[in-house]
Amino acid sequence: MESYKEEFIHFMIDCDVLKFGDFVTKSGRNTPFFINTGFYRTGSQLKRLGEYYARAIKDTFGTDFDVLFGPAYKGIPLSVTTSVALSDLYDTDVRYCADRKEAKDHGEGGKLLGGPISDGDKVVIIEDVTTAGTSIKENYPVIKAQGDVDILGLVVSVDRMERGQGEKAALDEISEVYNMKTTAIVTMAEVVECLYNKPYNGKIYIDDELKKAIDAYYDLYGAK
Repeated sequence: MESYKEEFIHFMIDCDVLKFGDFVTKSGRNTPFFINTGFYRTGSQLKRLGEYYARAIKDTFGTDFDVLFGPAYKGIPLSVTTSVALSDLYDTDVRYCADRKEAKDHGEGGKLLGGPISDGDKVVIIEDVTTAGTSIKENYPVIKAQGDVDILGLVVSVDRMERGQGEKAALDEISEVYNMKTTAIVTMAEVVECLYNKPYNGKIYIDDELKKAIDAYYDLYGAK
C-alpha cells in the first residue's frame, strides 16, 4: 500500500472521522464501520484533507478541468479546500461550485453557489463517501442542467466497496451508468489491511471480532 494511503487512514482516525461500532447508513444498511467527514473541523485538518483529495484527483483525472462540484452540504467545504490544494500543489486554478438545498430567491439567486458552470466546462464531482450510489442521481442532472458540460467523474474519500442499486460495486455502477471515471483516496479493503490486528497509537482498531462483523457485512452488501 502506498504510504500516503496509510497516512490518510490514520488521519481519519485522528480526526474521529473513521468509526467502528453499530451504525446505519443513509441507504438504511446496518454497518460496523462509518465514515463521517463532518468531523474534519479545523483549518489544519481541512488543509490536509484537501491535499489528499487533490492527489487522488490528479492521479485519476489530471488537472485539465474547470469546475470542482461539491453537493450540499458536506461537499461544499470539500470542494473549497480541494480547489485550494489543487492551486497550491499543482498550480491549477479550478472553480469550486456547490448546489443549494433550496434555490436562493434574492441577490444573485439561483440553485448554485461559487463558480458558475457553463457550456464546454469539464467538471469533477467531489463527495465524502458513496455507499449505494443514490446521491449521484440527484447531483448529475443538476450539473447537466447548467449547459453542455462534460462530467469527467467522481472522487470520494473512501470506497465502501459495496453494492449500489444492483450487484456491482457502487462506484463501478456509477462509472458504467453515467459513463465517467470514479476513484477514491482509499478503499475499505485498504483500511482493513492497514488496521487489522495492527496497533495504531497503542490500540487495535480492527480485531478478530470486528473483522468477522465486517466480513459478515460484505457477505450481505458486498459487490458480487
